[in-house]
Amino acid sequence: MTQQSMEPRTVADDAGDGTRVPAGRSWLDRYFHITKRGSTVGREVRGGVTTFMAMAYIILLNPVILSVPDATGAKLDGDQLTTATAFAAAATTIVMGIVGNVPLALAAGLSVSAVLAFQVAPEMTWGNAMAMCVIYGVIIILLVVTGLRELIMNAIPLALKHAITMGIGMFVALIGFVQAGFVTSMPSKHGDMGSKPIQLGVDDQLIGWPVVCFAVTLLLIFALQVRKVPGALLIGIVGGTVFAAVVHQVAGLGKDAWGLNAPVLDGSIVSSPDFGLLGSVSFSGFGDISTITVGVIVFTLVLAGFFDAMGTIIGIGQQANLADKNGKMPGLNKALAVDGAGGAIGGFAGASGQTVFVESTAGVGDGARTGFASVVTGLAFALCLFFTPLAQVIPTQVAAAALVVIGSMMLTNAKHIDWNDPATSIPVFLTTVLMPFTYSITAGIAAGVIAHVLIKVVTGRIRDIGWLMWLLAVIFVAFFSLHAIEGWLGVK
Repeated sequence: MTQQSMEPRTVADDAGDGTRVPAGRSWLDRYFHITKRGSTVGREVRGGVTTFMAMAYIILLNPVILSVPDATGAKLDGDQLTTATAFAAAATTIVMGIVGNVPLALAAGLSVSAVLAFQVAPEMTWGNAMAMCVIYGVIIILLVVTGLRELIMNAIPLALKHAITMGIGMFVALIGFVQAGFVTSMPSKHGDMGSKPIQLGVDDQLIGWPVVCFAVTLLLIFALQVRKVPGALLIGIVGGTVFAAVVHQVAGLGKDAWGLNAPVLDGSIVSSPDFGLLGSVSFSGFGDISTITVGVIVFTLVLAGFFDAMGTIIGIGQQANLADKNGKMPGLNKALAVDGAGGAIGGFAGASGQTVFVESTAGVGDGARTGFASVVTGLAFALCLFFTPLAQVIPTQVAAAALVVIGSMMLTNAKHIDWNDPATSIPVFLTTVLMPFTYSITAGIAAGVIAHVLIKVVTGRIRDIGWLMWLLAVIFVAFFSLHAIEGWLGVK
């Protein structure tokens, strides 16, 4: 008789949402509630690997963003940045899986990294900039501990939560099309306001084999989904990578044709990590920087880390069916605490603040429902500390196809919206379209909240507005007015 069969099946385990489920499952199943959430170990592993493949690009992209000099002219070492990026992503994602038990992967937030590189570093040293990440992470943790962050998430109306999911879907799809080169920017020339902001390919034409690989991967995944093949996303990414590798050799393409990742492996697959940035934070040397400037920087980082992650968690929670009928997620506070700690962990590691990645939708779309998928994703990042060349084999164009597919899946939330009610549809519309149009999750949430409050006021339903929605509306008005506020305060 096996050990599992000897376990008393009358014992019950808490599923984490107040319900009880029969014991007798493996310890892995019981801890992560895999069966309870309608998943399997295999599906969680597949989902975790798919999420990693969709976001592996951050290992290369984050060092590129943070490669600018600081106020003293010093630059961070590229190899150390690569190690720091993989290490911080591995640590925070594994913690999210074990503590939060949700299929959410974390890595260096692009919005946070951009603020650090182009707004913070020019004002101070990189050690100071990473200390700012620690400060904003601690602030977010305090918001979680006090319960304010969860209150804010739960105060958002259900229709807006569906809108956030839809907006993120469109945002993810646009990111995919842009990364693939299927859609490119078309800046105005000589102040010509009549030019198009974006276009198809280059000069409205699709050019190059990498775009073909994107299209083939996209169609392959869609075909597998229509045929209801399990693991369609993972199979599509692997198949697309193999196809890209063949195209690369037959067409004789150079690495530059693929952007960040080319489907080719040069030299050894083993690499040595360099932890030189670990602990390189400095809380001294702020004397030459005004208190107002530091305050504005912290406010900007908190907004970037707080609301981008909030929107992503809401969207993925609904997609994974982890939210109840009111859009609330059981055990939400644990996930929020880990996300807040990611800011501090990322700063201490020298990799920028860590936040929940929207690419987690790829794993959820492939069946992930529990934190075990996050553990798998985190372990994959940990392996990259020693096998970084393997992560570089997946072309950006192939991973981009998976993002477009996920975007299409997240738009199905439109069925929950009463489009005949302007009081509902207007905030939903603004939330949904402004995320991709502004390339900002925060901007979409801000517009939706402000519109919601305004419509309640003009329709005489002020009592329906909770105090947290009033507070959010004021904060988001300040967010849109940040440039003017900086001018009034004399911030450079």
